[in-house]
Amino acid sequence: MIKSWLVIGIVAVLVAVGLGRLNTPEGYRWFNRQRRPTWLTFEGLIPVIWTVILICGVWSAYNVWEAAPSNPPWGLMAVYLLLEVSIMLYTPSMFLFKNLRAGTIVGAAGWVIGVILAILVYPVSSTATALLIPYLLWSPIGTYVTWVMEGLNSSRD
Repeated sequence: MIKSWLVIGIVAVLVAVGLGRLNTPEGYRWFNRQRRPTWLTFEGLIPVIWTVILICGVWSAYNVWEAAPSNPPWGLMAVYLLLEVSIMLYTPSMFLFKNLRAGTIVGAAGWVIGVILAILVYPVSSTATALLIPYLLWSPIGTYVTWVMEGLNSSRD
């Protein structure tokens, strides 16, 4: 039988790579031309922050898989998958529509999914819920930055 951590890791990588392929050079150029708030001094750390958050998410899913009475807990794994899809669609949604509001909406929706997931997994594993906290704290920050950028660039969209 395949190990749970391997299944979760493979699915997470496939989703990330698959949805990451939706990003286009044209979209990158468009996004890089957008004005940013002057206080956004930590933009270079964002890839590191997201890497940590995604690792915590995979680790959280692993904890739930191992702790759930019905092993594997397919319903909860589906919500983890939905959360990762929403996270990974943030950038392609902006690039495809060349619209920061799309990112704001996807970011906010992802946070709601994250809150629901944290509530659902708490009875199964408090550790799994704790591992979702970095996402629950960071997602509103990223969504807020995108919302501010939307205002700064409203004449450009």
